[in-house]
Formats: sequence, C-alpha cells, structure tokens
Amino acid sequence: MNKLFKIAAAATLALSFASIAQAQDVKPFAGVVIVPASAPAEVQQPLVKLVKKPVVQQQATFKRAKIISYASDKAAGSIIVDTENNKLYYILGMDRAAMYNIASGKPGFEWAGVHKVSAKAEWPSWTPPAEMRVRRPELPAFMAGGPKNPLGARAMYLGSSIYRIHGTNEPKSIGKNASSGCIRMLNDDVTELYQFVKLGAEVTVM
Repeated sequence: MNKLFKIAAAATLALSFASIAQAQDVKPFAGVVIVPASAPAEVQQPLVKLVKKPVVQQQATFKRAKIISYASDKAAGSIIVDTENNKLYYILGMDRAAMYNIASGKPGFEWAGVHKVSAKAEWPSWTPPAEMRVRRPELPAFMAGGPKNPLGARAMYLGSSIYRIHGTNEPKSIGKNASSGCIRMLNDDVTELYQFVKLGAEVTVM
C-alpha cells in the first residue's frame, strides 16, 4: 500500500513538471499584432479636416461724403434731400448717414415729394424739356453725354418725373438754389453715391 502511494505521488509530480514546461514554451501575445506608437503614415492614416477659407468681398467705401449722426426712420439705402440747407443724406442705418453738399431748385422751381430711383446712367445724354427750351431757346434739342453736358458724370432718375440727382458742369452752383428743380452734385460726389444707390431706392425731397 505504501508502495502504491509513492507511485501515484511520483506520477502527479511528473504531470506538474510537464504542465510547467508547456506553459514556458507559450510565447506571450501569440497571434496579436502590436502597432508601435510611431507607426508609418500608411498605418496611422490621420483624418485631415478641410477648412474652407471665407470669401472676402471688396466693398466700395465713402471717401467724398461726410459720415454723420442722423436720426431717421427711413430704411438704409434711402435718400433724403434737404433743399433748405442744400444737403443730401444717404441713409446708412443705426442713426448714421453719408452727407453731401448739393444745389437744388432756384426760386420758383422748388418742389417736395417722394419718388423712387427708376433708372441710372453714366455720362447721361440730355434732352432739355420743351418748357426749358421756351425759356432758353439757345439750348440744343439733344446733347450727348460728356464733360460739357449739364447732367455731369452720373444721373439717377426719380420716378417718372423730369427730376434727377445728377452731376454738374457748374461746380460753383453747389451749395446754392440754382437748378430748375434737379438735385446737382459735384461729379466726384455723384460718382461715389452712384455706387451705393440701388434701383428702387426711395428718395424724399423736402
């Protein structure tokens, strides 16, 4: 009996040594691929975020006008003409306006009202109204656009009326009541204003 116990114990010990030997032969992380932290680009494949640069639009700026505080309930882009003080205000909104000096109607040719800009022209031609040619028969029936034209460099037509906001070949008239009802501006001033005024803009003459 004692002999059998010793044989069984020896067999158990042999099996333990065999298990340990097999365990030592197993390589750690067998079958697992380890990617190092500094893997090449084709392995890492980082995501690239495309950032679209904003499109910057160049906008015209006021160089001739005087930007002033001017409270008004008119929409930005509207025009107010003060014929008493011979000033034109292009409304910017936020109680601000671009102010220009003008010439307005001489005595007997004053008027007030509200119109919308119905047309715009660069170096416009001029067809004097019939009643003006009666007063001044020396005027031509038609005059092509150009520096000698009384309408100057730009014209903005007010509704279906005969009136316009336009340049002038008589710069000394600015600041005075000198026209036949139209609103005159220096050519450089009207050229600047022309860039901002849109068709349909409201014009209030008072």
